[in-house]
Amino acid sequence: MEVINIQKYINSSPRKLKLVADMVRKMKPARALETLQFTNKAAAQPLSKAIKTAISNATVKGMKTEDLSFKYLEVNKGIDLKRMRSAGRGRRRLYSKSNSHIRVVLTDVNKTEKPLVSADKKRVLSKRQITKSSTEKETEKDPKPNVKLKKEKETE
Repeated sequence: MEVINIQKYINSSPRKLKLVADMVRKMKPARALETLQFTNKAAAQPLSKAIKTAISNATVKGMKTEDLSFKYLEVNKGIDLKRMRSAGRGRRRLYSKSNSHIRVVLTDVNKTEKPLVSADKKRVLSKRQITKSSTEKETEKDPKPNVKLKKEKETE
């Protein structure tokens, strides 16, 4: 089972957040929170907030915090805010403030789901293909299953 949490429009550049995310990515989420608490970076606070939210979402779904692990911990670029500052001779200079999005996906270590494989075992099936194949199997069944049961009862 997976738990997804997305924090958007964080007022820190992705480059600064990725430094902290790379440090924490291989750890368990509980261990990552302890590490981020003592990390001397401003980007550690919004990252720990996103991880805490993902952990609380997992506990609401009934998962144990000891069994959780990171599947993804992504830091993506958000929108750039265009700003100006004054320059010489009454001109202006443009600069941009960048925002970030953090995406945390947690999985349960003990209950990892195996990908479903097609009949020819060459590709992994999506959920949509799985539901299609199950409905096709139902239509392919013999249209008169009760007739066979009656014949078996008569022979007994």
